[in-house]
Amino acid sequence: MVKLKLDTPDYFDPGQGVKDLKGREITFLIIALVLGAVVGGLVGEIIGSFLPEGAVKTLFEKSVDIGFKPTTVELYTICFTIGLLVKINFVSILFIILVVIYFRWWFM
Repeated sequence: MVKLKLDTPDYFDPGQGVKDLKGREITFLIIALVLGAVVGGLVGEIIGSFLPEGAVKTLFEKSVDIGFKPTTVELYTICFTIGLLVKINFVSILFIILVVIYFRWWFM
């Protein structure tokens, strides 16, 4: 009897379900989520710029700022600025959801 070995990724074992993700896949997911948010925000702003005034335009253009504004710390010899601000709109959330769905379909 000949046994065939199927080339399945090593994180998928039909008997045990999904194993832990590798570092490379987690890095890919994080980069894809950030790019999805950026591209989604850009697409939302572009679509919103062509729409007439109203609720739909507000839906596409309205964004929520998450984070904190830049703060400057001045020491005697060193001066540095710390800040992180993320602007999320409706389309960027849709793109993030699409990235998660694609990731689950492709890697899980």
